[in-house]
Amino acid sequence: MADVTTVLVVDDDLTVRDVVRRYLELAGHQVALADNGEDALAWIAAHKPDLVVLDLMLPGISGLEVCQRLRATSTVPVVMLTALGEEENRIAGLQLGADDYVTKPFSPRELALRVSSVLRRAAPAPLAGTIADGDLELDVSARRATRGGTDLSLTTREFDLLAYFLTHPGEACTREHLLEKVWGWDFGDQSTVTVHVRRLREKIETTPAKPTRIATVWGVGYRYDRA
Repeated sequence: MADVTTVLVVDDDLTVRDVVRRYLELAGHQVALADNGEDALAWIAAHKPDLVVLDLMLPGISGLEVCQRLRATSTVPVVMLTALGEEENRIAGLQLGADDYVTKPFSPRELALRVSSVLRRAAPAPLAGTIADGDLELDVSARRATRGGTDLSLTTREFDLLAYFLTHPGEACTREHLLEKVWGWDFGDQSTVTVHVRRLREKIETTPAKPTRIATVWGVGYRYDRA
């Protein structure tokens, strides 16, 4: 990326913070550190980082609560750090609006690549343009989505997923296909897609339990039907 980006790393393990900081700095990012949720939220409010790497197991308020509070006021991208066996917490984090996750023990290089991937997708598109479907409108250059003129406050991945659906209406997409096209993953946990579709339905559907835009194609995945 042309501009230096600021990443806040929130983890109570000094060794993890130091290793992640070094790898992110080698990748060209400016890095700030926090070892608890309260300090992290205060720093985010004051400095507005470009991305947050957030461990879910923190002293005091948990990483899940940090993510929840953060999403009440901000769409800053969040990459979670979770232990290998914490599937329920990982899914909960995605439901609260995290954009990506890496499981511990992790490769610092993989984490740096994931961070760069999320930041790249969060950056404004080089060309202006608007995608619309009925009362739903996406301003690609501003990365802003509205429904009936009301801001939807989509996370980075939610925006990318909706943009993909809107530009591929009527196409039955497998979760594997969406992981590749939207997340840029060659492999990964397909429940990530399921959680993001659920969150997206809550924001764009009149009745999320009976979606009319993002249809489930049983045995396949999902299909976007234009209004």
